[in-house]
Amino acid sequence: MRSLTLCFGILIAFSISFPANSTSVRSTAKLPEALISGAGQIPPPKGYQRPAFAANSFATWLRKLPLKKSHTVFLYNGQKKNNQSAQFAVIDLSIGNKNLQQCADVCMRLRADYLRAAGKENEIVFFDNSPKAYRYPWYKKRISFNDYLEKVFSWCGTISLEKQMRKIKRKEDIMPGDVIINGGSPGHAVMIIDIACNPKGKKIFMLAQGYMPAQDIHILKNENDKNLSPWYSFSNENYLETPEWKFSPLLIKTWE
Repeated sequence: MRSLTLCFGILIAFSISFPANSTSVRSTAKLPEALISGAGQIPPPKGYQRPAFAANSFATWLRKLPLKKSHTVFLYNGQKKNNQSAQFAVIDLSIGNKNLQQCADVCMRLRADYLRAAGKENEIVFFDNSPKAYRYPWYKKRISFNDYLEKVFSWCGTISLEKQMRKIKRKEDIMPGDVIINGGSPGHAVMIIDIACNPKGKKIFMLAQGYMPAQDIHILKNENDKNLSPWYSFSNENYLETPEWKFSPLLIKTWE
């Protein structure tokens, strides 16, 4: 069952414990990006607030994603990505040194990392196009867990992930952790990593992506609405345009 969010009336304030050197956001005023050390500290626009989630939820875990001080996106081989205009911030997670962790892979990796951190290892499973199941084999060491993920990245992708996940019928029901996806070769997938609501119940959201070739996970700018950026809204019923992909048709999926 999907967790309920409070997106109307008086919103419950949400607080997260960050490292001691982080800066707390106390208002919706824009904060210099260099002072933001976690995804949950990026302020929403005026009139919006983050709803509260359970401490052990995927949404809370995503809000704690650390951000790099640098805004440069690097490829898996250490080279700078050619396009440096798409990202608002770069998530401080290693992607390894192989060209494996791309768009759908990032969505699967974040989901698997959360389930492992939450002690829900029995829920870690992904499918290829067969569909063959790749279940987490209960590796305790991170290096062995990474080996498992590399196997998933090699055999699963946007097509299989789109089949595995359940379609959301109403855009109003989006939650952090949901995936906007167009399965294909090539296809693309981005993850909703946070939401905020106004008193009328309208939701806005932030997106994170990996891309081809494998590169640092990053939070996307909204180039079509710079006043809202890096937050997005569903201003069109049929598509969503991000800096490097236009999702048409607009398809939002959630984890079972």
